[in-house]
Amino acid sequence: IITAATPRPGPVGPSSRIGSLSAQANVLAKIEATAAGCLDALVLDATGEVAGCTSGNVFVVQRGAIHTPPAGSGTLDPIDREVVLELARAAGCGIVERPLERYDVYVADECFLSGTAAGLIPVVECDGRTIGTGRPGPVTSDLRRRFEELIGADA
Repeated sequence: IITAATPRPGPVGPSSRIGSLSAQANVLAKIEATAAGCLDALVLDATGEVAGCTSGNVFVVQRGAIHTPPAGSGTLDPIDREVVLELARAAGCGIVERPLERYDVYVADECFLSGTAAGLIPVVECDGRTIGTGRPGPVTSDLRRRFEELIGADA
């Protein structure tokens, strides 16, 4: 992924929790990602904190705990976000909802995205920087398997 130059609307704009109202910023960010040869883009809010990706949410794994921006902080809040958090809790992972900066993504042990249409997608590089080992990590792989089993992706 890359970091998009187009920010998600701030607190004085339309609510980012309503996906269709932040669609323009997401479309512009997706165009940036495609032009850079990436599948998706990290989207920042007006303050420069991570709001999510063009089609969903961002999660980073640091020392076995999953960190993600809190709902309502500029991030989208689709059902798949809650499903990922529930699966992570069931797997024994700690959950930390806090503001994230790009640096948190760069230095993460693992990173993944979730979206209603895309499911759970591992991220191994951001802005040309390798994340973790450069391969999907064990937490991401386990949660992806659990997510796919839950939704019946193999059926």
